[in-house]
Amino acid sequence: MKVTETKIKGVYIIEPQVFGDARGWFMETYSKIKIPQIDCDFVQDNQSFSAQKGTLRGIHFQKPPMEQAKLLRCTRGAVMDVAVDLRPDSPTYKQWVSVELSAENKKQLFIPRGFGHGFITLTDDTEFIYKTDNYYSPEHDSAILWSDPEIGVDWGTDNPVVSEKDAAALPLNELNG
Repeated sequence: MKVTETKIKGVYIIEPQVFGDARGWFMETYSKIKIPQIDCDFVQDNQSFSAQKGTLRGIHFQKPPMEQAKLLRCTRGAVMDVAVDLRPDSPTYKQWVSVELSAENKKQLFIPRGFGHGFITLTDDTEFIYKTDNYYSPEHDSAILWSDPEIGVDWGTDNPVVSEKDAAALPLNELNG
């Protein structure tokens, strides 16, 4: 597996080694031994399906003490996946990084605890799966407005398909205020 750190410390792009022949292909998507940079124990797997290109999910996070590290990948279609540093003491606080994850490129993104996460689908009929190192907690669930100008994520559109929850999310400065 090839592991590349992004411009934000602790956020990694993981490219698995794919073995293929006339029958198809095989790859390891996670190995604790082969990715020592990821020091967590995953306890939950999640999967989502988005029917329409331009569907935006995020920017989601869980408040302390229920933060989640995530290992994310797209198994059908393609997404632009985004990690936003929400650690107030971090030198990269409020900065974001994005990477295209697709069924074709098989890349994965690891996001440590203390980050917001979101993605926008680049194709119709997109399936997205991820592992977390902490359980989902409705009481700790939170979201930042996807178009928060202070964070300034370039989603590639001004009119994504969003849920009511995501449309009603507040900018980060109003959450912390």
